[in-house]
Amino acid sequence: MSPRRRIAAAPVLVGLAATGAALAAAASVLRAARGVPSAIGASARARAAAARSSGVADDPGRYHDRTFRNRLPTTTLLPGSTGALLAAAAHRGSSGHPAGDVPLVRPSFPAAADLAVTWFGHASVLVEVDGVRILADPVWGERVSPSATVGPRRLHPVPLPLADLPAVDAVVVSHDHYDHLDAPTVRELVRTQTAPFLVPLGVGAHLRRWGVPDDRIVELDWDGSTAVGPVTVTCTEARHFSGRGLRRNGTLWSSWAFAGPRHRVYFGGDTGYTPAFAEIGARLGPFDLTLLPIGAYGDHWPDIHVDPEQAWRMHGDLGGRVLVPIHWATFDLAFHGWAEPVIRLLAAAHGRNGTDSRIVVPRPGARLDLSGRPVDRPAAADAWWLPLAVGGAAVAAPAAPQSPGGSPSRPAGAGPRPVGPDGRD
Repeated sequence: MSPRRRIAAAPVLVGLAATGAALAAAASVLRAARGVPSAIGASARARAAAARSSGVADDPGRYHDRTFRNRLPTTTLLPGSTGALLAAAAHRGSSGHPAGDVPLVRPSFPAAADLAVTWFGHASVLVEVDGVRILADPVWGERVSPSATVGPRRLHPVPLPLADLPAVDAVVVSHDHYDHLDAPTVRELVRTQTAPFLVPLGVGAHLRRWGVPDDRIVELDWDGSTAVGPVTVTCTEARHFSGRGLRRNGTLWSSWAFAGPRHRVYFGGDTGYTPAFAEIGARLGPFDLTLLPIGAYGDHWPDIHVDPEQAWRMHGDLGGRVLVPIHWATFDLAFHGWAEPVIRLLAAAHGRNGTDSRIVVPRPGARLDLSGRPVDRPAAADAWWLPLAVGGAAVAAPAAPQSPGGSPSRPAGAGPRPVGPDGRD
C-alpha cells in the first residue's frame, strides 16, 4: 500500500478499533448486568406490603414512610467522608487479602449435637443447639453483589458444596445485604432443603421473588419469636441498615437468639454497638456461645459495624461464654488488613496476639463441638491466620482490659499445622 493510501486508511482503522472497543465495553456491561434485576430482589412496594402484612405498626420511631429505623440515632456514613474514602481506596494495596491460601476444612456431620457450630466463612454458620440445626446467613455465591462479574469476590472457596449440607431445621437471615442474603443460595436451598426461612420484617418479599413458598417464610419483628422443635428462635435488635438497590431501609435488620432446653446461642449477623445487647443478655441469656461480627469496620461508619474491641464488649454484655468471631476473612469489604480483626479481638481479650480460653477462631469449614465440654474451656486452636497476615502480625490496636488465661499463639511465619476433620490439631 502506498504512503498516501495508508494515510487515507488510518481514520478508517482508528474508527474500526474504536468501534471494536466500544462493542467490547458494551458486551462487558451487558455481562455484568445480566441477572441484576432478579438478584436485587423485591420492589420497594413489595417489601412494604410484606412488612405491613407481618403486622408492623406505623411508628415514627421505628417504621415510617416505608422505612425502618434504629432505636438510636445512626449514621451509615459520616458527612465529609467521600474524599478520604477515595484516597484510602487508591492506596490500600492488597492488605485486605490474605498473603496465601486460606486453610479450609471439609466438615463431616454426625447427629446434631447439643452445642456445636460450623463456620463456612464470613457470617455463614451452621449452629447445632440441643439437637436442632440452624443455618444462619448462608452465602455460597462467588461475589457479594447483584452482578456475577462485578463486586467483592471470595478470598477463599466455600469449604463444602451447599448440596452436601445435612438436613437443617431452619434457615435464619439477619438482613438483606448481599453478603448475608444471596439469591442463588436461596434458590438452591429451596431445592435441597425443606426447612423454613426465618427473616426480619420485609425480607420475605425477596424470598418470594426467588421462589420460596409462603409456607416456608416466617417474618418477625424485634422481640418476636417462633419455635423450631424444642428451640425458641427470637428475632433480636441490631444497629445496622438494609437495602439491595438505591432505596435503603425498606426491610428490617436483626440479630438472633436460639434458646434450647439446655443451651443458648446468639448470632450477631451484622451490627454496630448498642446498649440493647446488655438488655438482650439479661432477658434471653446468658449465652453458651456467641457468634459475633468483627470485620468490615471503619472510622467513617462507626455506628453500623462493631470493631473488634466492641465485639468483645458485646460478648460481655450478652453474658457470653465462648465467642466464635464471624464476618471476617472471606470478603474484602473495608480498609483494614485481612487478619487485623482477629488479632485486635484477641488483643482486647487477653493481650497482644495472645489467645483466650473463651475465644475460638476456627478455620473455614471447621466444626467446633462443645457438647460435653465445659463451655468456658473450649479446645485451643493454633493461630492459623498469622502466616497469612500481610505485613506480619503487628497491628495498632487500642488499649483494652486484659483477662487471665490463654496461651501464646504461634509466631508469624510458622506454617499451618495439619488439621483433623473437626478443625482441631
